[in-house]
Amino acid sequence: MRLFKLFMVLLALAMTIQPAAAQEKGAKAEKKPQGGFVNIAVIDIEAIRQRAKVVKNIREQIKKYQAAFRDAIQKEEGKLRKANQELERKRTIMSPEAFGEERKKFEENFLNVQRMVQLRKRELDQAQVESMRKVEKKLSAIVTSLAKKNNLNLIFRRNQTVLFAPMFSITKDVLRQIDKEMPTLKVPDLEKAVKEQSKKGAPGKGK
Repeated sequence: MRLFKLFMVLLALAMTIQPAAAQEKGAKAEKKPQGGFVNIAVIDIEAIRQRAKVVKNIREQIKKYQAAFRDAIQKEEGKLRKANQELERKRTIMSPEAFGEERKKFEENFLNVQRMVQLRKRELDQAQVESMRKVEKKLSAIVTSLAKKNNLNLIFRRNQTVLFAPMFSITKDVLRQIDKEMPTLKVPDLEKAVKEQSKKGAPGKGK
């Protein structure tokens, strides 16, 4: 009789514990993140900007145009120096009124050369910005395509991470792809600007 009572007690205890365990198990299942694992990657944008063929190509073009503009400016500066020397030589043989007129023309030419320098600098800066904007657009398209292909949910910049395993890096893949799709890019309008400058000579010429 005692054994039967003990059996009934154990059975009742088991029935109360089992639903509680099942509820706890169900609660854990509900807390499980939806969608499974998060696929992440890391990209070193600065490294790509330094190593990409297209960026090196843009830099080479900018340097070439800088050298051409520098030569044009040096020629104009040389003309101004000669004009100033000639003006000083004529000071003693010209009337104050005539010297004043010549001096005014010289100062106008000087200001025109300064404006030319500022204009060419803006053209170079703008051309470089526009070219890099096209590279960034292409880079964004490549990263987006790579993310879709590899089911990537999150992509961090290298400078936003403290530590990561090399297996998470997609830098080489992106670099390889942009070198393939965009190895070069024509820098806009600079060649035309150089030709125009060589034809026109100094601003204010002929005054």
